Amino acid sequence: MGIKFGREYKDIVTDFVRGIALIDGVYEFLEMSADDWQELDHDEQEECLRTLADDIFYGLGNSPVMHVGAGSVRHDPSNHVLKVHDGEKLVSVVYLV
Repeated sequence: MGIKFGREYKDIVTDFVRGIALIDGVYEFLEMSADDWQELDHDEQEECLRTLADDIFYGLGNSPVMHVGAGSVRHDPSNHVLKVHDGEKLVSVVYLV
């Protein structure tokens, strides 16, 4: 089905990267250990998170919730947002319009 959005996709992804970076253990979704993640420099981590944001965004088009590390990302179509949770705590809201 896909997620409907009205903002520039690159702006959504930029905000989404900031949000998913706040999830404890986000690197586990990439099948990496904490040590492997820490060995990456900032630019490499950013590139991984950007790729992950793309993958999650398109995955949410088929499933409204995706588990990432110790948290989750939820698509709330009625409010046109993505909600990023670290555990049960809401850490970021990404506006789609």
